[in-house]
Formats: sequence, structure tokens, C-alpha cells
Amino acid sequence: MVLYYRLVIKYESYRKKTMTRKTCFYNITNLHILAVILIILTSQCFIALSSTADNSALIKLISQNEDPRIGARDLAFFLVTHDFDAVPKKDYVEVQIDDTVYKLVPNGQYPGLANETI
Repeated sequence: MVLYYRLVIKYESYRKKTMTRKTCFYNITNLHILAVILIILTSQCFIALSSTADNSALIKLISQNEDPRIGARDLAFFLVTHDFDAVPKKDYVEVQIDDTVYKLVPNGQYPGLANETI
């Protein structure tokens, strides 16, 4: 009977030690996973903000300048010289920023260089 109690006591002490190790391991693992998720979400927010800044730079550029005689080829050249990916078409210019394609139509005598559509 004494031997049985000794085995039970040893088993319970062993179980307590292993259970605390598992608990600590899972707590550490959960913290690492949460930290990685937080870093990924933060980086995605910065990517979204940077694409918005590029769009605002395009809007600012076409609204601050005026030329009533500008055509699609001239507008595309102007945008390329300002580091935008612009391709002239028949009567409009396609500008690609990230995965979005903007269509710019020269607006002649109205304010700004072009009207923008997505």
C-alpha cells in the first residue's frame, strides 16, 4: 500500500510539472502568434496609406496645372516626367497606380489638366 501511495504521489508531481510546462509553452506560442499577426496588420495599413498618397499626388498634379491645348499624348508625357505610369490612348490617358487604373481625359479650357475616372 505504501508503494502505491508513493507511485501516486510521484505521478501527480510529474503531471503537475509537465502541465505547467505545456501551459507556459502555449502562452509563449500564443504571444508570438499575436505579435506576428499585429506586425502583418500594421504593415498592411501602411501599404494602404501609401497608395492613397500616390493617388492624391496625381490629383494634386492635374489640378494645380492648366493648359487648354494639351492633348492625350502631351498629358501622358507630362505624367511620365513626374514618375507616373501613364499610357496615351486615342483621346484619354491611362495611369496605373498599384492595381488601380485611372482614366484621365484632357478637359481643354476647364480648370485643371484632366478629368479623372477609375
